[in-house]
Amino acid sequence: MQEKVSVVITTKNEEKNIENCLKSIQLQTWTNIEIIVVDNNSSDKTKEISRKYTELVFDKGPERSAQRNHGLIDIAAGVYGMFIDADMILTPNLIEACVNEFSNNAPIALHIEEIVLGNGRLASVRRFERSFYSGTCIDGVRFFKLVDFKKIGGFDADLPPGPEDWDLDKRFKQRGTLSLVESGPSVERWPLDNFIESRGAVRSKNFAGIFHNEDEQTLKRYLAKKSYYSGSMEIYKTKWGNDSDIKRQLGFFYRYFSVFLENGKWTKIVQNPLRFVGVISLRFLVGLTYVSTR
Repeated sequence: MQEKVSVVITTKNEEKNIENCLKSIQLQTWTNIEIIVVDNNSSDKTKEISRKYTELVFDKGPERSAQRNHGLIDIAAGVYGMFIDADMILTPNLIEACVNEFSNNAPIALHIEEIVLGNGRLASVRRFERSFYSGTCIDGVRFFKLVDFKKIGGFDADLPPGPEDWDLDKRFKQRGTLSLVESGPSVERWPLDNFIESRGAVRSKNFAGIFHNEDEQTLKRYLAKKSYYSGSMEIYKTKWGNDSDIKRQLGFFYRYFSVFLENGKWTKIVQNPLRFVGVISLRFLVGLTYVSTR
């Protein structure tokens, strides 16, 4: 019998994105799934759309850590838990691939390969940039056994939005090994492939991961979000002290050089030099935003 997987989606005025997200969960090859939507008082049709797919729709705030904890600790009834955002689309084999990874390798939690969706220069640069981060300290776990999530206390709701994913990652690492899921059982043509292809990506039949729809992202919005998050990094640094992961996450050398070169990833730069120039330019703008808020 399949073990139950609880998928928690946090929302706030996401009527444009939530349906594709929910469809992608409904279309999973792993069928024993409960969908939990934790909304933060949306004023649009987010909750109305969500109720077409699940009865488990709740209101909680003030920020996503509290929303995720409510869904994963107070509501979820599964063996495994997973959290995603409303603008994410899961490949149809992803949850099966995650459960299989636990059966085969017994990690404490999983990173999941992520591909950015969107047309235009910014989305193309972000898609290329994100491909370097999977499984690194820049990444963050998304799938785990709920008993382990509860043992570490879930998300630290006292941390302001920004580094809470990294903080969760570090606390899981203290208890065991993290793995990266990037492939799974083969799935041929799938109803959401047309949407994915219209936003600049192609799904290979063995790819198991997340498509993150940033199609409406502008440079101004992107930098504003980074500015909002950057103010909380000092609190995160204070919590963990002189830590090697934090030195890499927030340090110049790793974020601008090492993460792009390690484990043979430099070959992607050789093949796509102009895209990499775009990545470094974007990282420079984010760095200026961070410095200006300190």
